Order: sequence, then structure tokens, then C-alpha cells
Amino acid sequence: MNFWLYFTKKKFLAVLILSCSLFAFGIQDYSRQEAQKVLRVISKIERESARKTDGSLENISITESELNSYIAYRIEVEKEKIMKELRAKLFKRNKIEGKILIDLSGQQIPSFLKPQMTLYFGGRLEVKGSQVRLVLKDLFLEDQRIDPNVLDLIIALAAKIENYKVWSINDWFDLPYGIKDVRTQNQKAVFYY
Repeated sequence: MNFWLYFTKKKFLAVLILSCSLFAFGIQDYSRQEAQKVLRVISKIERESARKTDGSLENISITESELNSYIAYRIEVEKEKIMKELRAKLFKRNKIEGKILIDLSGQQIPSFLKPQMTLYFGGRLEVKGSQVRLVLKDLFLEDQRIDPNVLDLIIALAAKIENYKVWSINDWFDLPYGIKDVRTQNQKAVFYY
């Protein structure tokens, strides 16, 4: 699976973990044209990175709307069972806010978790070497502030359901092939390759 910006099946929930839109649970409108544009950007980065022989960096930008369309497209195409929506809001200096809709209906979950949950988060992307992570500053379940460890519990439950390796929201993830750095601006992400 060639999932960009650590959007692999195992790491999909943490994405950035990347907000703040009011869509019905499990239904997210998005632009297929914007999603296709991001897919073309991914292909371009891979092609050009494979041909590069010098150490120079190029950059390419995608808008917040394009990123959200791409995420929604991947959720639909991958038929994601747990995460039904992920929306990101991008700010200067790698600040990110987001909204995640989780559906654990029909699963055996601890009694303090609801089967359907809306999580809101705020944090900052940190890039070091060829890896990236999200440093959470705020995490809310609906309107209640919660400990980020609760998100790790949800990730562990999802890993068990989806049958993949458990990981933590605090983990570092490899950047996708060719990407050397990621920087956000208001409503835009810039990828250096």
C-alpha cells in the first residue's frame, strides 16, 4: 500500500492526526478532483525523487481542502472500519487541529468509551531526520478534555480489530519515499523532496 504522509493502514488513525467541520457521522463530502490532484502530486514526488542525483530540494504545496479530500477518499477506498472521518485544519509553524470520528459499534470496548466518538485534537508536527510525529497539545472527546493515553487505548482497540501491530500516538513515523520535510502554513502544507 503506497500511503503518503504516513497514511498506512497501521498508522491511519494517527495521521495527523491531522477538523472542525460538521458532517453527519460516517458521511464526509469531498472533492474527487482534489483527491486526484493529491494522488498526482504523490506520483510526481516519487518519480522526481527516484531521478534526483544531487542533494537539491524541491517543494510542492497542497491546500487544506485538497488534503482533507485525499484523506476522505482514502477512508472511502480503504473501507475504513473504525475511523469514519478525519479532518485537518493547518496553521503556521506546523500547528494542526483536527477532528476524528470513530465508530467502534459492535466491538467489545471498555464501558467508559462510547461506540461512536468525536475526538478533537490540537498539536504540532515535528520533523526530525526522515521521520515525523504529532506532538499533541490538546485532546477532547466531544467537549471534555481527555488524557492522550485514551487515544492510545483507542488505537490499541483498532489494532486488535484490524489485526495490525499496536503503535502509540507518540511514535515517530517514517516520512513517505522522497519527502525530506513537511511545513504547514495557514490552510496549506508544503512538502520538501
